[in-house]
Amino acid sequence: MQGEVGEEEITVKKVDYKALKSGGIMRQTEDGYFAVRLKVTGGNLTLEQLRGLEEVASRYGNGTLHLTARQGVEIPYIHIADLEEVIEKLKSYGLELGACGPRVRTVTACQGRSICPNGCIETQELAREIAARYYGQTLPHKFKFGITGCANNCLKAEENDLGIKGVCRPNWIKENCTACGLCTKICPVNAITLNQQEISVDYEVCIGCGDCVKACPFEAYRGEYGYSLSFGGSFGRKINIGKKLIPFISSKEKMFAIFDKTLEFYRKEGKTGERFYKTLERVGFAKLEQYLNEGEGENEGN
Repeated sequence: MQGEVGEEEITVKKVDYKALKSGGIMRQTEDGYFAVRLKVTGGNLTLEQLRGLEEVASRYGNGTLHLTARQGVEIPYIHIADLEEVIEKLKSYGLELGACGPRVRTVTACQGRSICPNGCIETQELAREIAARYYGQTLPHKFKFGITGCANNCLKAEENDLGIKGVCRPNWIKENCTACGLCTKICPVNAITLNQQEISVDYEVCIGCGDCVKACPFEAYRGEYGYSLSFGGSFGRKINIGKKLIPFISSKEKMFAIFDKTLEFYRKEGKTGERFYKTLERVGFAKLEQYLNEGEGENEGN
């Protein structure tokens, strides 16, 4: 379902502003000029792509670039007569046009575990997988995936229609524990208690930061890493914080099955022009939970 508005439809012979916008080319206030939005998954660009952006912005634009709030890049002041040439030039550098309108938008992500010591998951790889599978798909309204690697929540997962947060579930190893109490002191939410040489972790309170696992000098915790999913976030004209329906899931395959069913649900239940959180407010979160669990029985704690 990707690429439903193809670049071949964008011509200067017949100006279809709706088609241009859906393909990432947005009309500016100045007649005949457009800002060209690019697909930048996870905020990553190669040096070669940056050189391409410099060439295009200098040759066809006004020598500037705009970095969007969602890790994207826009090239302003591109004249309509140059659009086709600009698109071909961008392609030669491996740059794709972005998506606007009622479809899955650019996937945002922090650096993740491969770079950040706080990271619980590989965010960049996941962002590329999500983009390859869903980017550009048509929905009742725009839909945003956001991935943050840990409880520090740099990418603000709950502001997205579907937010993914890397989490660590600490599992206590009794035989390694000396009951020093360091973990109870370091836990930022007081989810760990020590009583008569026994450690107890309240997973309802635990935020999955993994600080206890990293701090224990005796390796008395085994960290199980996975994903926490929130649904129905929005940070536009109406601010809505996504609701955490799935606090922990360790299987990426099951998580993608949840993504598939979430988008199916939105297509089925959402009205044209209605944001996902509005759909959930109207039909109820319970209906989404039921839909996600139909035929599964395996999301909770997996």
